[in-house]
Amino acid sequence: MSLVLRNLQRAVPLRRVPLRQRMEMVRSILGVQKFDLGIICVDNKSIQHINRMYREKNIPTDVLSFPYHENMKAGEIPQPDCPDDYNLGDIFLGVEYIFQQCKENEDYYDILTVTATHGLCHLLGFTHSTEASWQKAGSKLSYSKSTPLPWPTAASAVCVIHPEGSMLSLTLHKCWAPMSRTGTCPSTCMYQKEKQVLEELGRCTGARLQPLSRGLF
Repeated sequence: MSLVLRNLQRAVPLRRVPLRQRMEMVRSILGVQKFDLGIICVDNKSIQHINRMYREKNIPTDVLSFPYHENMKAGEIPQPDCPDDYNLGDIFLGVEYIFQQCKENEDYYDILTVTATHGLCHLLGFTHSTEASWQKAGSKLSYSKSTPLPWPTAASAVCVIHPEGSMLSLTLHKCWAPMSRTGTCPSTCMYQKEKQVLEELGRCTGARLQPLSRGLF
């Protein structure tokens, strides 16, 4: 199955090839390479619009995750019943926001990889224990924080303006929630999984990548 990586912004330069290569490796490490995954790169205006729709927070952020499968336990691989179920969902990367938050000693593509990996972990059921703990840790992170979303009651359509002026309509089936519905996964699951994946990726690429959620622990 495919990894669809779309760049719908022109605010900052973006080379899709290095990000795609790394995220293909991350999918393989997580054992979900047989599932479709969408990564949509947007500017501050677009991700602020989506953030406002789903969280009523009128600010840009770095990553928003929209899982296809409901009630996923942390680390569980979906068990598809039909071809359409071979889908993990979509990750919106606020690449302009991430670029603006990067420090001089940080590599932009390293940060994109870390942030996208964080979003993918959310698609696989990994969560933070509470939104409060995540927001509290935000000031400890080196460049940004991800934003938890409420669960909508039904599929929702989001329109994003393409850089060339056309409008892309995306159907988002559900949004990542800050707490597991079962309440069985502690917040350390997210950090541990991110750390494991990024260490394995580092062994393959030579990059030294730190989990986005490392400031929580």
